[in-house]
Amino acid sequence: QEQLVESGGGLVQPGGSLRLSCAASGSIFSLYDMGWYRQAPGKPRELVALITSGSSTSYVPSVKGRFTISRNNSENTVSLQMNSLKPQDTAVYYCNAHPTGPYSWGQGTQVTVSS
Repeated sequence: QEQLVESGGGLVQPGGSLRLSCAASGSIFSLYDMGWYRQAPGKPRELVALITSGSSTSYVPSVKGRFTISRNNSENTVSLQMNSLKPQDTAVYYCNAHPTGPYSWGQGTQVTVSS
C-alpha cells in the first residue's frame, strides 16, 4: 500500500488557526478524492472535509466556513486550513482517500484547542 504522512498539528487557543498537510507516496494521488478525517477520544473517526479529483470541495456543517481543504497534485499533497478553532475541534486528524483507495492510514496529527 501507498503511504500518507500528516503534519502540522499542535496546541492552539480557541479562535486560533492551524494548517495541516498530508503527503502521499506514489504516482496515482491525482486520481483519488481525498478527505480529512478526525477522531476525538471515545468517538468514531469522521470525515470532515472532502476534495474530489476535480477539486470540488465539501464539508460537514460543524466546520463549514471555518475549514478549507485544498490539494496540489504536482506535489501529492492535500492541506486543511483551519480557522476559528473551537475546543470541540480537538482530535487526531488524518487524511486518506474517500471512500476507498490505495493508502494505509497514517499516524495522524494531534490538534488540541484549549486555553
